[in-house]
Amino acid sequence: MGRRRKRYTPEFKAEAVRLVQTTERPITEIAAHLGTTAKSLHEWVNERRPKPTERLTSDERRELLALRRENAQLRMERAILKKATAFFAKESE
Repeated sequence: MGRRRKRYTPEFKAEAVRLVQTTERPITEIAAHLGTTAKSLHEWVNERRPKPTERLTSDERRELLALRRENAQLRMERAILKKATAFFAKESE
C-alpha cells in the first residue's frame, strides 16, 4: 500500500516557518519536534520568502556600492573612536 501524505493547515505551516525564522534551532530539530520532515519545512520556508523584484539598474548598483563603502568607512571610524574613548577614560582615572 502507498503512504498517505499528511495534510497540514496553513496556520500550522505559518507557525512552523515563524519558528524557523525566529529561533536559532536547526530546521531538522524543529521539523522533528513538529512531526514533519525537514524537506517539507524547507519548502514552506522557501514558499514564504519574498519573490525577487526587478534587477538593480546600473545607477542603483553604483549607488549601492558607494553606500557599502561609506558604511565600511563609518564602521571603521566608529571602532577607532570607541578605542580612543576607552583609552582616554583609562588615562583620566
